[in-house]
Amino acid sequence: MSGIHHVTAISGKAVRNLDFYTHVIGLRFVKKTVNFDDPGTYHLYYGDRVGDPGTILTFFPWDHAAPGRAGVGLTQQTTFRIPANSIGYWTHRFIEKGVAHEALEKRFGEPVLSFTDPDGMSLAVVGVAGAESEPAWSGGAIPVEHAIRGFHGVSLMLDDGARTRARRSPGGHARHATCSLPRTA
Repeated sequence: MSGIHHVTAISGKAVRNLDFYTHVIGLRFVKKTVNFDDPGTYHLYYGDRVGDPGTILTFFPWDHAAPGRAGVGLTQQTTFRIPANSIGYWTHRFIEKGVAHEALEKRFGEPVLSFTDPDGMSLAVVGVAGAESEPAWSGGAIPVEHAIRGFHGVSLMLDDGARTRARRSPGGHARHATCSLPRTA
């Protein structure tokens, strides 16, 4: 497989996480297991209609976890693919649902709408030409023509991006491993 298989993060309350990812952004709740290193903690899986690799976002919810802080060694932003003509739908949806989001911008010629989940995780939807022909889950809160198709990419905050760039897939999918290097004075 080329590209991203899955992304895993930590969240706060499980119920809040489930509500946001299924009812607000319309991912399918794929399954619930436990954290094998901490069996008292759930492991929640979200994805597309069948849980295909490249669509799976998982969380370990801890009710009393402190909010995350951006920094070196962490994901800066996780982005999802949507049909290019769906950006307006998502802007209106975020306003309607009270989702904190930024102004629409262009990155590499594609429209990007950045937002945060209730725990402060930085996310974005990216309008991709041709994504409307990709399969999407039709049983969720989002009309199928606007639904998330899978990951577009993940931006990482690194001191040195050389090792990450060297591990890209054989096809060189640069958009899947964007390295954001902190500024030095």
